Amino acid sequence: MSNDNRSSRTKMKKTGVEVSIVLPACNEANIIENALNQTKDSLSSITSSFEIIIAEDGCTDKTDVISSELAGRYGYVKHLHSEKRLGRGRALKQAFSIARGEILVYIDVDLATDMGHLKELIEVIRGGYDLATGSRMLRQSDVKRPAKREIASTGFNFLVRIILRSKIRDHQCGFKSFKRDALFDMMGEVRDNHWFWDTETLVRAQRKGYRIKEFPVRWRHGTNTKVKPKDVFDMGLQIIRLWLDLRRDGKKHGKGHK
Repeated sequence: MSNDNRSSRTKMKKTGVEVSIVLPACNEANIIENALNQTKDSLSSITSSFEIIIAEDGCTDKTDVISSELAGRYGYVKHLHSEKRLGRGRALKQAFSIARGEILVYIDVDLATDMGHLKELIEVIRGGYDLATGSRMLRQSDVKRPAKREIASTGFNFLVRIILRSKIRDHQCGFKSFKRDALFDMMGEVRDNHWFWDTETLVRAQRKGYRIKEFPVRWRHGTNTKVKPKDVFDMGLQIIRLWLDLRRDGKKHGKGHK
């Protein structure tokens, strides 16, 4: 028996599910079924023990109806509904809180990251890492997106690296996996409930000493991004807020944070 199979069977004894994938969805009626089908097809070749959770976040189109139908059609699908918009971070936290998997994953529903990378995202955690994240900022990454988005992303990640002393190159790629115990250890400490959730989780994970693997991906810009100019400004403010939080926590525990 291979090491992967032994590991998978050990995980199965704990929760009954090896991998839980969350698809955060806000007004995605036109793409949610395709995203689910592609996720299922990719995942089926990696593990036979999985579930897919559609975290439907205050949708005003037919995403809730379609998601409910999909959950009724497929036993491996769960539909988590919210009447009001929670924000991506809070929607993810609620979905992970009901997930049964020992490996917890989320991917953006527009599948901007090539699904061929899904196996690596899961294998990294199987191999002993606590977190894994796709990256659009590594030299080997294959990325196509508008120049304005490229500049904004580069600037944001630079500030996070300088101010919060992160070693990660790309904090916001919507393609991440977590060892269950590691994520649950941090989840209550992460204060942001929207787009900055990814960055705060990665920064806090580094400070806790968790092992993180960042790997290059093929990524194509989607046309239905939900990030607005105001969100970019808010994320800048969240960098300062987290810096202050970490500085305060450092003083509380007798450690400085410069």
